[in-house]
Amino acid sequence: MPHPLDGQLTQLTALLQAARRGDKAALDELFSLMYAELHQLAHIRLSRNERTAQLDTTSLVHESYLRCVKAGQLDVEDRAHFLAYAAKVMRSIIVDFARQRRAERHGGGAAPITLNTDLAESVHASENEIIRIDDALKDLARVDERLVRVVEMRFFAGLSEEEIASVLGVNERTIRRDWDKARLLLQAALR
Repeated sequence: MPHPLDGQLTQLTALLQAARRGDKAALDELFSLMYAELHQLAHIRLSRNERTAQLDTTSLVHESYLRCVKAGQLDVEDRAHFLAYAAKVMRSIIVDFARQRRAERHGGGAAPITLNTDLAESVHASENEIIRIDDALKDLARVDERLVRVVEMRFFAGLSEEEIASVLGVNERTIRRDWDKARLLLQAALR
């Protein structure tokens, strides 16, 4: 007897394939189907930052959708790839928003922050910290792009080691090592 989620996974797969071909209606339906998960992802991501009236959970999800529509097509293979992509888009939106707000205030000093093993659960980043982290991730990408993808998927999307390993095509032990290495390199960069 088929599992009840099998139908949803089949529908999700079909929508992802159509969205990859540039089908806007499929992208609309995909966002509708994934809205609750995207909303939760946005809520988790924003709960780590100072909340503002201009950027709330719903606004972040809607802006992510608009950026995906503007891109024209979605190059993802499955649910985990989609969430990783959504996390990257949300990171971009949050960083753009933080840069805009900082520019509006004409600067400000950045206080040092520390990344630790409880990073995903404990960071409450100010706009300056968000920008510093983004800059550090860009620097890290020049050294090892996969480390950045691990950080994006773990920190920004909240994906499990198993899901990240599946997306990147490596084993979970490699993901744990990559996470530790990325965290240490980011700590050094943020000092």
